[in-house]
Formats: sequence, C-alpha cells, structure tokens
Amino acid sequence: MPSSPASAQVLVVDDEPDLRTLYELTLLREGYRVDAAGSLAEAWAQLESKKFDAVITDMRLPDGQGLELLHRMLARQRTERCIVMTAYGSAENAVEALKAGAFDYLTKPVDLKQFRTVVASAIQETGGAGARARTAPGIAKQPLTAAADRPPNSQLALERLVGNSPSMRDVKERIAKVARSMAPVLVRGESGTGKELVARAVHACSHRSEGPFVAVNCSAIPESLLEAEFFGAKKGSYTGAAADREGYFQAARGGTLFLDEIGDLPLAMQSKLLRAIQERSVRALGSTQEDIVDVRIVSATHRDLAADVHAGLFRQDLYYRLNVIEILVPPLRERREDLPELCQALLTRIAQESGMPTPVLSQAICTQLIGHPLTGNVRELENLLHRAVALYDGEELQVDFAPTQLPVREADSSSPAPSSLPLTSASAPLALPDDLQAFLDQQEREILVRALHESGFNRTAAAQRLGLSLRQIRYRIARLAIAAPGDEANGDAA
Repeated sequence: MPSSPASAQVLVVDDEPDLRTLYELTLLREGYRVDAAGSLAEAWAQLESKKFDAVITDMRLPDGQGLELLHRMLARQRTERCIVMTAYGSAENAVEALKAGAFDYLTKPVDLKQFRTVVASAIQETGGAGARARTAPGIAKQPLTAAADRPPNSQLALERLVGNSPSMRDVKERIAKVARSMAPVLVRGESGTGKELVARAVHACSHRSEGPFVAVNCSAIPESLLEAEFFGAKKGSYTGAAADREGYFQAARGGTLFLDEIGDLPLAMQSKLLRAIQERSVRALGSTQEDIVDVRIVSATHRDLAADVHAGLFRQDLYYRLNVIEILVPPLRERREDLPELCQALLTRIAQESGMPTPVLSQAICTQLIGHPLTGNVRELENLLHRAVALYDGEELQVDFAPTQLPVREADSSSPAPSSLPLTSASAPLALPDDLQAFLDQQEREILVRALHESGFNRTAAAQRLGLSLRQIRYRIARLAIAAPGDEANGDAA
C-alpha cells in the first residue's frame, strides 16, 4: 500500500448503531482512523470539516439516499473513494451506484473479510493520507487521470493502443477514467480491433495493476467444462479430476478477470456467472463451501448483446451487470488516419521478433493500405505486414493483398461457383442425390470454405458472417475436415 493503515482516515455512514459499531471496530483493528455518522446531514457535516481517504455509506439513510451523498461529493470534486452498502434490490442499486461513480459496493449482510479487502483497495487507490498531504488548501488538485496519478506501467499499456485519431483519444481517455473504480467494463468492437489490448490497459491503469490479469476466451471452452474452468474443482468431482484445481476466478484474485467473447456463453452458465459476480463468491465443483473472490470483471464481445437479450440468447440481468461502463473500440475503417503510425508500430514489432532491421513502408504502399477494405481490422493488417516482412528481400517492402481476397473463378459450366450452384432450376432440374447427407455436407463445405477465404481464414469473422458462434463454426470445420493454409504441411485439420 502506498501509505500505512494508520495514516488513512475512513468515514462510516450507517443509521443502525450496532452495524456502525461493528464496521468501526473492524476498521480500527486494521489500523485505520475512523469517524462515524448516522445520517446524511451528519455525514456531510463531517466531510465539510475534514478530508477522508474513503467513505463507506449505507444506501438508505433516515434523511435520504446514500447516492445523494455520492452525487454531492462528485459535484464538489471530493477525492475520497466512496463505497456503497446495499440490501435493497441489491443488483439494481449496486449498478446504479457504480454508474454514479462509486468505487465499489458491498451487499448486506456484509462479509467482514470482503469488507476489509474492498476498503484496503479504496485506500490504496487514493494513496492514503499521503495524497491528502500533497494537496495544499485552496489549490486545485490535478485530475486523477493525469499521468502522475497512474500506476507505473499504465503509460506503456496506453501506448500499445496505437493511434491519435479522435476516436482513439476518446478510448484512451475513457480507459483512464474507468480504471480507477471497480465498476465492470464491457468492451465492444468488431473482431480484430484490439479489445484485449483495451482490457489490459484498463487493468494496467487501475490500482490492481500489480495483481494478475487472467484472460479467458469463453467460446473456446467446452460447455461441459465451463463450471470447473471458471470456479475450480475438487479432486474426484468429475472424471479425470485427479487433484484440486483453482478456477479463473481464484486465479484472478486481487486482479482483473477478462472474459472475452462473453456473448458465446451458454444460458445455463450465464446464470452461474451472474451469481458469482453479484455475491463476490464462487463454489468449486464438488465443494460445499464458497470462496470469497476479489476480482474486477472486464468482458468483451463482437456481438450486439442488446439484440441477443431481446432474442432470448443472453440474460438481461447479466447484461446490465456487465455493461455498467462500455468502451466502444472503433473499426480500422473509421480511423484510417492512424494507419501510418499503426503500420510503423507493427513493422517494428514484427521485425524485432524476426531479428531483422525494420523495413521502410513506402508512401505508395501506405496509400494502397488506406484504400484496402481491411474488414479484419488490425488483425488483418498485421497478417498482411507479417507476410510482407517474410517475403522482404532487402529492397522495397511489397504488400501482397491477394491471399486475403477470395480468388475469382473463371466461368466454367463444369465447375460452377459455390454461391451460384442452383438447388433447383426450371430449365435443368437437379437430379436427386444418391447420398443426401454427403450432398448436403458438400454444399455446407463449399459455403464454409468461401466464407473463410473471404475473411482471410479469420474464423470469428466467418462465423459472424454466417450467423454462427465460434464454437459452432469450429465444430463444422473439424467435422468437414476443412484445412486452413499451412495445415496441410503438418497434417492437422483446422
């Protein structure tokens, strides 16, 4: 922690004397200096008279709502981190508090171990009494998003988000703002836009930057293993469980859990995830006890979750839980002015990995790239540059666009294109197949191959185009033995 517990001052606001005393004693044992108030008026009088490091307030008070105190603190640009305790419609109130700017929330009855952890996080984020000492009376404090207030690695994480276009500046500013609270973040954007880089930047800019960052691809886990992977499992809880194992929630304790492709989670797992987020506790498969977990949730998706909610494919309550704060990552076509800088950064990294000097990208090639559709976003651009560096002969760098585009077949009556193959025709009725399943498999295979070619063998983009989940397209690719470029040499199916 940046300052010792003894130097940190906490204000506890609760109208129930017994609970107020319990919270006071718990904090005093931790070494904090504690003041208490039983109403909104008393709390504000305390705040007017001195500065605190953290304020813990009940949601419902005799003379108003705890959110009123929070709104007033934000309006006066108070530096204290506010923790809201709620037992009244906890899910809705907690989300409302986080959106209003609360650092975190606790659900009554409060678990004292979790209580101590959340308060310690809030104190650590403000920097304790040292932060108050640095601000002289009457001098405006610098915004918390200033570089001096961020963790050491935060600037490096933000620099990885290459680009200085207005849309990218907005993304970076939003990251700096949202990083300092515990509010769940939903990162939205097309495939290949860099959603995981945004999630890592949120983690790096937060007070949890020293903790673990655990990234999980929700679409890549078999449905039967989801619960064990997320929450852990006890020895013997399922076939093959030879020892106790931690889940992702336990592995991310004290840090950030990044749930990529959250929209691909089955509904049954969505309800279990919702409970884990609400209760801040998980139960390992085969266990009778719950473990308290202190993690911040950042999720990402290329899907329209609001539309999935209306279609019954995604739980509405989980959607509102995850989407407290949204960061929208722009596609590359909407920030083409960033392409020169982005190409340079990618070429530098690719060249370093290859152990060769960084090639120079000519203005002509740069102009070609700006005119290219780049539907695969940064991932497609990186693919193009990787290939260009691999074929680089030491002279001028050349970018070969052909492999990312679907080859156009010449008109041939004996070999029609898959898209033009008629299932029925008035002039030439299609003969009934001897093997219907083989015929349908061939039709499906041609459609999948075409979609994969057009997306540069980006399976996520191909799945999105065909209205499939990543899990579904992977199953079909394996079943139909469709090979990706380079797989033939290794004998592995895509």
